[in-house]
Amino acid sequence: MDNLNSQSSTDHSNPQVWNFVSAPNLHPMKVTINVNKPGTAPGLLFVAPYTVYEAAMIGQTGALIMDQTGNPVWCRPLASRYIQNTDFRVQMYCGNPVLTMWQGTISGTQTATPNLPAGDPEPSAYFQIINQHYKVIKNLFAKKGFTADVHEFTITKRNTALFTAVKQVPADLSKYGGPLRGYFDDYSIQEVDIETGELVFFWSALEHINPADSMVPASSATSSNNIWDCYHVNSVEEGPNNTLLVSMRNMWAIYNIDKETGKVIWQLGGKQSDFKLGPNAVFSWQHDARYRSKNRISLFDDACCASSTSPPEGQARGLILHLDYKDKVASVDRTYYHDPALYVPSQGNAQKLSNGNQLIGWGQEPYLSEFRNAGNTRRNPSFNLLYDMRYPNQNLSYRAFKNKWVGLPLYPPSITVDLLPDGEAKVYASWNGSTETVAWQVLAGPTPFKLAVVVFSTPRTGCETDIHAQEVGPYFQVKALDSCGNVIGTSPTTYVKIRRNRRK
Repeated sequence: MDNLNSQSSTDHSNPQVWNFVSAPNLHPMKVTINVNKPGTAPGLLFVAPYTVYEAAMIGQTGALIMDQTGNPVWCRPLASRYIQNTDFRVQMYCGNPVLTMWQGTISGTQTATPNLPAGDPEPSAYFQIINQHYKVIKNLFAKKGFTADVHEFTITKRNTALFTAVKQVPADLSKYGGPLRGYFDDYSIQEVDIETGELVFFWSALEHINPADSMVPASSATSSNNIWDCYHVNSVEEGPNNTLLVSMRNMWAIYNIDKETGKVIWQLGGKQSDFKLGPNAVFSWQHDARYRSKNRISLFDDACCASSTSPPEGQARGLILHLDYKDKVASVDRTYYHDPALYVPSQGNAQKLSNGNQLIGWGQEPYLSEFRNAGNTRRNPSFNLLYDMRYPNQNLSYRAFKNKWVGLPLYPPSITVDLLPDGEAKVYASWNGSTETVAWQVLAGPTPFKLAVVVFSTPRTGCETDIHAQEVGPYFQVKALDSCGNVIGTSPTTYVKIRRNRRK
């Protein structure tokens, strides 16, 4: 494995943390699989674990790819638990699959008295694009004095980056019931040419959306340095006819915006809704609005909570709505409830999978789930639930994804060898991020230049494979084999001091 820096606060003795002999700096969280039924979509699971300030972080923050059994496939720990990744997933850039994510510090995770509204990005945050070899190929920053935001980073078919960004704008908030010397937390939508860094589109919520429509009172600014988080834009998606579909959590609303004029074409939900919301179609504090078809929209309905101290208001769910544009009515098409019920104060997403299933990331609650497309109801939450994973303690991931991914690391596999009292060697082999390794070969010999195969092929077992070999060192090496038996990676040669006369 690629031995990257680890977080000093990680408790290596915690049974909920992975430890690897051949990769001593990697300590990702261990997860629990509650449900695993046939019919799930192919792919790997992508999360970016972190936790709130008051909670103990189990394992390391950063980016984490897992298989469906919960085994780590690739983990990249960050230097401190107070640095996080979000929105970690696979996208296409210039015709090639890449990993994308936000990186920075989320306000509220590093101190009990944050300087910004909870969930805001601290200054200096940025977006990353990483290729199949796990090399960072682009770091992108927001423009016009805004800070790259945790919520959205999408690569368009034009190879531009569409993302959200935040800036505090001084304002007199007294007419809204807030402080005289206050600030708007203004959210912008920006589009940048990835190659040149040129800003090609800019839209500001403050210029187009009335802050008085917010469901968060302006008086709340007094608890966050007089900054009023009235909008909280948390998803952006390109729609038909040069439009944008935009979700604003603190407006309880989804907007269809004309990209050319910047004006709102229609609003779904909130105080100025153009649609009547039918039975069970009302949503609040929502995230991740996406088109499923011309007249169907999915979202994660948090339905909770005005603040971390308020009681639960409603049960979280994945939600697909049907929009009747003629009569301006929104009705429920599908719902996805967790079993047991979850009350989710923030974050979350709903992803359509390759076989039509739905993956729900439960945001601030430590779960991800996969459902058959037909979904379920509040009364039968276990119906159509095919898969459910729980993270340890209060670990959370802003979003969760299932994607197909081929990882081809350029750094070599890792090897560690322990000699056993019976004269055998125990060889530990791993290769952080390699999705194509299916077996290991062990070589040993008297010098680094005279190595012979002593174990021809041992199936890969999880992230790290331990292999027994006759002691014929003192030099050892492992080779990674693909499904055709081809060597795709070779570890450095390691020397182990042989203890003589220990054979029985």
